[in-house]
Amino acid sequence: MNEEFVRPDVRAFLDDINNRAGPKTYEVDPPAAREMSARLRVFADVDSPPITTREDLFIATHDGRSIPARFYDPRPERDEGPLVVFFHGGGFVLGDIELYDAAAADIAIGLDLPVLSIDYRLAPEHPWPAGPDDCEDATRWVAEQGMLFGRRFNALALCGDSGGGTLSIVTAMALRNHPAALPVIAIWPLYPAVDLRKRYPSTERLGEGYMLNLDTLRWFNGHYAPDFNHWRASPRLGDQRGMPPALVVTATLDPLLDQGRAYAMACIEAGVPVVYREAKGNIHGWLTLRRAIPSSEDDLRGCLTAFRMMIEEYRP
Repeated sequence: MNEEFVRPDVRAFLDDINNRAGPKTYEVDPPAAREMSARLRVFADVDSPPITTREDLFIATHDGRSIPARFYDPRPERDEGPLVVFFHGGGFVLGDIELYDAAAADIAIGLDLPVLSIDYRLAPEHPWPAGPDDCEDATRWVAEQGMLFGRRFNALALCGDSGGGTLSIVTAMALRNHPAALPVIAIWPLYPAVDLRKRYPSTERLGEGYMLNLDTLRWFNGHYAPDFNHWRASPRLGDQRGMPPALVVTATLDPLLDQGRAYAMACIEAGVPVVYREAKGNIHGWLTLRRAIPSSEDDLRGCLTAFRMMIEEYRP
């Protein structure tokens, strides 16, 4: 590893992961990688918290399919207000609403807002742009409904981690270009990939030894098979003018660090209100590693405070 600042609990986790026997993600096929990801979550992620409302549903798409989703609310009822739409991570190949149940529920509790988690299609079975299509379809559908399980909504806030962070930006751009029935008032991309065309300095500097490595990034991109030059794959290449306020979050040991920084700067240069946070000494994926890396709880609390303030500034 390079001489980077690493938190003690992050160092202990990395030493454990790096010394484990067995294949790496990029050495197996996607079904096997998904099983490995599920096993990692068992010992690395926190338990799902109790929450007042946790309901599964299916969302109808424009072409007659259905997208699984899960709705969370820490309150049994509430007045009209914003809905948070969450897109899970996993490099567009891994992850689902089950593996992100704890994260989505904790976000709902921490924001004291309803959250809808979207189970979009994954590559390589469904390569790009299936994921962006599903996220846009689901977000437009809930905007058109205007309510779920007795709660009425007047606005949407989008968030997600890793590939889901990318999808939160791409979905917000799509709804800026062609508005939905409800406005998107804020986005929270957490360590997103925003430019798949090239390697940034952090990709080279942090591309080995910090869990997410160069070979895994290539593996994800190979299965996702996007048009790297299209804004729905590389949103940093698109025009950010007119985008909603953004909470952009990175981790200083993440190969995607410089991409997150570049996206925050693109938003600032486009006149978009931005709050930028870096989890110093932490790694990519910390949202679902909070049992193994307990200090990540502080990172999450800081993000929730910032995003809650951003949402509360909206006045319908």
